[in-house]
Amino acid sequence: MSESKRLTKRQRAVIEDLFADQANEREVLDRHNVSAALYDRWLGDERFRQCVEERIARAYRQARLILARNAPQAAQKLIELTGCPKEDLARRACLDIIAPPADARPKEAPPANAASDPAAELPPETAARLLAALANTGDENAD
Repeated sequence: MSESKRLTKRQRAVIEDLFADQANEREVLDRHNVSAALYDRWLGDERFRQCVEERIARAYRQARLILARNAPQAAQKLIELTGCPKEDLARRACLDIIAPPADARPKEAPPANAASDPAAELPPETAARLLAALANTGDENAD
């Protein structure tokens, strides 16, 4: 592929369609009549590859924004589930509150004076409910 300064309209259209709908890569390439060999050549072009990588980064950024916007509602729902009559569900909600997944934690290191115990940030009444729910499920599993 010649070293032009910009992507072609066809390349831009393929990139747009790759991120526009639920079609897989092969379907998008077929729609634009792009062979696997041509697509491989495009992927060898730094500008094309960089544009695809930027779109991937944008998609992940958008996903993180959606998660961040909905985090308070998700946290509230988990708190509500700790009182669920289905004990296994309540126990799992408690565990999710106490130990969130590692990839959901902020990438920056916590401040030096931050408590290492995630439960330290919970209000006392919530912590008491969590501990009671965990204790109840532990007692019943001991039988």
